[in-house]
Order: sequence, then C-alpha cells, then structure tokens
Amino acid sequence: MLNRERLPRAQERMPTFLLRPLPAALEPLETLALDLRWTWSHAGDVVWRRVNPDVWDRTQNPWVTLQESSQLRLDQVAQDPAFQDELQRLRVAHQQYLDDPAWYGQVHAAAGPRKIAYFSMEFGLGESLPLYAGGLGVLAGDYLKTASDLGVPVVGVGLLYQEGYSRQVLDAAGRPQDLFPYNDPTSLPLVPTLDSTGGWLRVRLDLPGRALLLRVWNARVGRVALYLLDSNDPLNSPADRGITSKLYGGGLELRLLQEMVLGVGGWRLLETLGLGVEVCHLNEGHAAFAVLERARAFRERCSMSFWDALWATRAGNVFTTHTPVAAGFDTFDLALIQKYSLYSRDYLARLGISLAELLALGRKDPRDPSEPFNMTYLALRGCGTVNGVSRLHGAVSRHLFRELYPRWPEQEVPVGHITNGVHVPSWDSAWADRLWTRAGGKERWRGTLETLSEAIQACPDEELWTFRVAGRQALIHYARERLARQLGQRGTAPEIEAQAAQVLDPNVLTLGFARRFAAYKRPTLLLHDPARLVRLLTAPEQPVQLVVAGKPHPADDEGKRLVEAWAAFVQQPAVRHRAVFLEDYDMALAQELVQGVDVWLNTPRRPWEACGTSGMKVLANGGLNCSALDGWWAEAYTPDVGWALGDGQEHFEPEWDAREAEELYRRLEHEIVPEFYMRDAQGIPRAWVARMRASMAQLAPWFSSNRMMREYVERLYLPAAAAFRLRSGQGAQLAQELRAWQAGLASHWSDIRFGNLEVKDEGNRMSFTVQVYLGEVDQQWVQVELYAEPAGDGAPIRQAMDRGDEIAGAINGYAYRTTVPTSRPPAQFTPRVIPAHPAAGVPLEEHHILWYR
Repeated sequence: MLNRERLPRAQERMPTFLLRPLPAALEPLETLALDLRWTWSHAGDVVWRRVNPDVWDRTQNPWVTLQESSQLRLDQVAQDPAFQDELQRLRVAHQQYLDDPAWYGQVHAAAGPRKIAYFSMEFGLGESLPLYAGGLGVLAGDYLKTASDLGVPVVGVGLLYQEGYSRQVLDAAGRPQDLFPYNDPTSLPLVPTLDSTGGWLRVRLDLPGRALLLRVWNARVGRVALYLLDSNDPLNSPADRGITSKLYGGGLELRLLQEMVLGVGGWRLLETLGLGVEVCHLNEGHAAFAVLERARAFRERCSMSFWDALWATRAGNVFTTHTPVAAGFDTFDLALIQKYSLYSRDYLARLGISLAELLALGRKDPRDPSEPFNMTYLALRGCGTVNGVSRLHGAVSRHLFRELYPRWPEQEVPVGHITNGVHVPSWDSAWADRLWTRAGGKERWRGTLETLSEAIQACPDEELWTFRVAGRQALIHYARERLARQLGQRGTAPEIEAQAAQVLDPNVLTLGFARRFAAYKRPTLLLHDPARLVRLLTAPEQPVQLVVAGKPHPADDEGKRLVEAWAAFVQQPAVRHRAVFLEDYDMALAQELVQGVDVWLNTPRRPWEACGTSGMKVLANGGLNCSALDGWWAEAYTPDVGWALGDGQEHFEPEWDAREAEELYRRLEHEIVPEFYMRDAQGIPRAWVARMRASMAQLAPWFSSNRMMREYVERLYLPAAAAFRLRSGQGAQLAQELRAWQAGLASHWSDIRFGNLEVKDEGNRMSFTVQVYLGEVDQQWVQVELYAEPAGDGAPIRQAMDRGDEIAGAINGYAYRTTVPTSRPPAQFTPRVIPAHPAAGVPLEEHHILWYR
C-alpha cells in the first residue's frame, strides 16, 4: 500500500474519519474507498451502489457513501453472501493492480529515478476532492492517475484548501454569483499523515514573530501518494489558519504565503518522510521556492556553499511552464518579500547567500532594484530542464524568455516541449470504454499504445456510429436534468422549468463549448452574429444544438459579462429548445460534455492557449474538434480529423475576431452541418464516421497522458536523475567543479576576443579559419563553433571548430578551423565562442556567448 515501507512506522495504521467501525467483513471497503482510483476505474460501482444506492447516485463518492450509511445497513450488507463475493472480487483486483510492476517497473525500474516529487498548486482528481480551478489542476490530476497506471514512482505535493476554488450559480438575471462551500476534511477521502511517535505530522515554517505549523494529509491515488499541506491547524493564529483557505483567492501577500508553504514546506515534508526524491518536478512556477529549500537542505547535509549545492541539486529539478504571456508570471515586490522570514537573516544564513544574491535569482536584471521578484525566473535558474506544454508553446516560451539568455538565438533558448495529454480512463464514456476494450484490450492505456490506431481503424462504421449516438443521447438526458435543477434553484416559473425536459434532441448535431471564461478564450465568438446563430440552431432540415458551460475567476468582471451574454442568448424563446447554458462548470459536467458532444468548439486567441486539453478529451469518445490553430490543435490538425479556424498566425487587430467568427459560421454552414446530415440508406453519415475514425485512431493515443508520461520519464526524468546522481555523488565533487568552471568564466569571459577570419571556397565546401584569443580562460572551458541561421524551416548549422596551432607570439591564442558542405554564401556563417562542459547545460546553466560579428 502506497510505499508504506518508506514512511515512519507509526503510519502503518492510518486514522480515518468514519463515524463508526466497519463490520469485520467490510473492512476492505475502507481501503477501497480511500483509494481515489475509483475516480477512473468503475469496477466497484456496483459494490458502492449496493451499500447505499441513494447516497451513491447522488454523490458517486465511495467515502461519503460509507460515512452516510447506517450501522443497520452496514450489518445487512456484511451478511449478504452475494455482496461478499463482489467485495472479494474487487479487493483481489485492487491488490493485483497495486502489485503489478506496470510499464515503469518492467522497463525502467533498474536505472530510473527512485522517487519523483510533483509539485502543483492545484490537483483536479474529481469532485470528491475539489482542489482545482481549471486546466492546470485537471492536468495535474491526470498526471497522478497516469503515474499510478504506469507504475511511475511519483509522489504529489500540494495544498489542502478549506474552500478551494469558487462554485458559481446564475441569479434570475443571468449574473454569476460566487459561492465558497467549506471542504470538511472529515468528509474528504483523506487520512492524516502520522509522525514516528504516532502524532499528526506537522511541518514548521518560521514567519515574522511566530511559527506556522502545517498539518499533513495523504490522499491515495492508486499507487501514488498525494501529500497535502494544511494551515488550518488550531495551533496557528486565525490569520495563519486562513493561508490555505482559497485557491487563487486573496491578494499578493496570501499568494506569497501559499507559495512558501508549497515550495519550502513541501520540500521539508519530503525530507521529513525520507522518500529519497531524486527528481523534483515543478508544475508551473508557484512551487519554485522548492529549489531553494532543496539546495539549503543539501548544503547543510554536505557542508558546502549554497552555489555548490544549487549546482548539485538543480540537475534533478524539472520545470514545466504553462504560461504563454509574461503577465501570467507570479511576481512579488521587494517590500513584500522582505516582510517574511523566508528572506530573514536566519534563513539567508542557512542558505548561505545575501539578500541581493537571492533576489538576483528572480530578476531579469539583478542590478535593477525596482524589478519585482519573478517566480518563473527563479524556476528557470533553479532547474536543469525546462519545457512548455505544446510544440507552439515551446516556441512562444523561447521568445518569452529570450532576454534571460542575451545574444543567444531564440531557437536556442533552453525550453523544449512535451505536449500535454489526457488520462483517457477518466474521460471516456461507458460506451467508449466498451468499444476501446473490444478493439485494444482491457490494459490498452497502460502499455505503449502501438496497436491502438490499427485496432480502431478496423472498427466498422455501424459500431462507431452506434456508440456516438449513445454518447449524445446520454448527454441530452444529463443536460435536461441539470438544467431543470438549476432553473428550480433559481426560482424560475414552473412552466419554464418543466420545459427543461423537452430541450435538445438526441438526433441533432450537438456542439459543445465549455471552459474557463476569460477574454483571450473568446467564448462569445459564436455570438458575433446572433441572428445567424439563431438560423443555424433552428434550421428546419438540418438543425444544430449547443451546450455551453463556463466559469470565470471570481474577480474577472469581464469574464462574468461574457457568461451573462450567453445566459441572455439561451433565454430567447426561439432557441430555448436548441441551446442551453449549464452553470457551475466543474469536472463532473466536463466529463458529461466531452462524452456526448459531436463537435467541440475552441476559439482562443493565438498564441495564448499554452496547450488546452479539453478538446483532447472528446477524441476517445468519437467527438471531433473545430478549433483555432493554437495550443495542441496547431500540431494535431490535419483536414481529415477535424476543422481549423484562422491562418496559423498571430493577430491582435480588433477586426480579426470578426473574420474568424465569419469563418466559424461558414465552417458550420457549409462543411460541418452538411457532412453530419449526409446519410446513406442505413442512416449512417459515412464521411462523418470516417472523420471520427481518423480522429480516434490518429489522435486519441498520441494525445493521451500515457504518451505524455512516457515522454516525461524517458526524455526528462531519466536524464535528470542520472545527472543528479553524478553531481551529488562523491561529496558533490562534480557540482563543485561546475561551480568553479562557472566562476572562472564569469571572471575572465571579457578576456576572450577574435582575431582574423579566413574563408576559402572549395567548390561545394567552405573552409573557415578564425583566430581566438582566450586570455585567462582555459581552452577546455569553451567551444568555438561555426554558426548559421536556419534556412527555411530547417535547423541552424552548429559545427564545432577544431583547435589548431597556437598563434605565434600569443598567450593562449589559437587558430580554429572547420569545413562545411554548403552552397550558402560565406557571409551567412559566423564563428562564436560558447561555454563548454560535458556535465553542464548550456545556455540554461551558463549563458555567456561571444560572436565574431
């Protein structure tokens, strides 16, 4: 169970918050209810429904189902032989899942990292543990689930929020109203983490004038443990108890405190647990303080300088940025930072650096005292690997961070990309699950996916269309029930509420649009010409219907106005039966939508959608995408799998929205709608089904979190763990060598200069010889290269130049030579000098550069 061998002995029997002991025959239910694998594996649904059908149908939450069941009912099911058989089957299957070495254990257990810590400000695992605001948290939840399925040794680190993110309802005028229900930990599928004495494990942070104590909770996600830090401890002051009150609530001071808790407190927790973490993965810059605390702990353990410790530990730190605009970075001014003991003399002394040195880690220009402290810059300077979350976002990030690597070509700014993916078992419908199981087997999302595309290609049209119709029908039923409920809660007239049972049609083309309502996502693009949209929805021969959902940030007044626009539109009598707006967008609603819609609409303003995963979730369910060429769709789109909006370029002129709205209407009127209704004698839209098949076969496996996780392991985690072991082993000698190398370059880089350059045309080859005077810089510390910008869409030419004879009369001056096959003019080539060390990341860790011209 969850690597308990690595936890303190007293934690082997963890306390829970059941109101009464379970009958002995039902004790396995406690373990099963506390493992959030039930959020994606529905093998136990029949068991939970039999325990308490009313509570189960209302909550879909095994833990609440157990808590709300009477002793009489528990005694009854404990004595039911049929129930016991089902429970035994479920218990055995659960244990087999935990014991299976899975993909990682079979392929990488010997050389891979022993433990990977994944830090995130939010985790979206399901409505039973509402610790998320949007896509970042949902991705983090999918990441943990996939780590469990593939057996990757991940431990999650986050915060337990008392209120989490807001819930939203619409008032009678269609205006969003924010609600903040309390997350009672006793009703959440969590257990306290105990220390070695059997007491509640607490992590301490020193704040001005007091100590902040953070209680530690544990959520089990299959094979993965998620640790959550909680300031709502009676031993804290009332103000400090509120530090983990709201996700993204309050002002900058609360945000700073939360990020201190996550980064510093989170790493201290890992040290306390003794988990032997080798790779620390920061999911966004919120947790960047972890790189400081990790270096501090290593420094004190190994008795070395902070900078040596940072060189040792940063190799094992991975930073994933999700932000496509600089305005999205968390920044804090100096006065606010100085207020907290994170930067007090005591903590600075433990770090072994000055305040100015620490601030320089979070500033673009360390000499500018007015520049705020930037958490993203700290993450960049404290990690050995950096990635964006789509191919386009990688390019956007390189442009965004280019000023941190002055004079380096933008394409060499050290940010790669691993495109996000979705945990398919969390998002596929029951009908999709059955179809994929028949095609690819029960374990299809836990392997390497090679055969899935071919298996889906072999599915007959009739089978694909039948499962698509079933998904749409289920969505219509769900939408009617949810709409009736929200109208009734709003006090709508009974005759209007009764009409909810008649909205939408299971045989009509169904479009879905749902996401966080923010201006850059352009959620009202489809409302650009309301009359035209009405004609689309009410066409007598080929009608369209629309399900819209979304939730703006509580402080986003513009986003709320966008919600109001949709709320007003769907209230028009002409479209009330064809368009609905479902309030309080959450994961449960998202699951129903992505399982049922025929076409998923996405209209972000390029390039402000870093990736976007909502459209990926429809793939396995047979839904198709019609999206702006931004984020993941920019690399996924081909004409046979869906539809694209825009020209693949960035446009910020006001009239561009009108042009893309016109394009969206035309796509719907002339391509999407006609293709959906083009049926053969059997009533099957063959062209539509062919597009479904292509989308499912080509995109669903690739844009799954299975592929994403395997890329993280093989491209980032394995190299990071190997580099960390090299740098931290043998008394961290290599880290100290790297620090000395960097210091030597910083002291003497200005000594380096170029002499003469000689170019010879040798037919289809060019030879280049350049004189380089290195001054006090060791010749082994640098590399001289010949460089040329990319020709077209190709890669730049980077060719190492060979060091030749020493220049007569020069001290440490040499002639460097190389020959390149090329037809390009010599003026397109130039020599340059860059830092060189086989164990260093250049330019991420050392970014000096000198150009001949």
